[in-house]
Amino acid sequence: MTGLPDDLLFTAEHEWVRSDSSTSARVGVTAHLVAELGGVDYVSLPTVGMSVLAGDSCGELESTKPTSEIFEVYAPVSGIIVSVNEAVTEDPELLGEDPYGDGWLFDIELTDQDELSDLLDADAYAEQLDE
Repeated sequence: MTGLPDDLLFTAEHEWVRSDSSTSARVGVTAHLVAELGGVDYVSLPTVGMSVLAGDSCGELESTKPTSEIFEVYAPVSGIIVSVNEAVTEDPELLGEDPYGDGWLFDIELTDQDELSDLLDADAYAEQLDE
């Protein structure tokens, strides 16, 4: 039991992916990351229609810590950004309040669904956090 949603896949960089189909996926960041940042007070999202490759930087989160750390959001899979969650740009606290629900960042149309198999399941991600 990890406390993480079982329907998500994860990256080592703390992004999550929920894919209910072979053509699209929803992307967000983990509760662990938001806690490490001490909360988020600014969110920059990719542009709808933007084409990204897995590993590309496509957004930023700014920490509420006095040092104002900036965390780059990376595309966990390749594809085209089809929608963004404007609610998190208006209310970044959603990332901490509901990171796996209302705090999602963007939806992506997959160009290579096989990349999903490169991501971590909840147990593997939890093991990485324990290291």
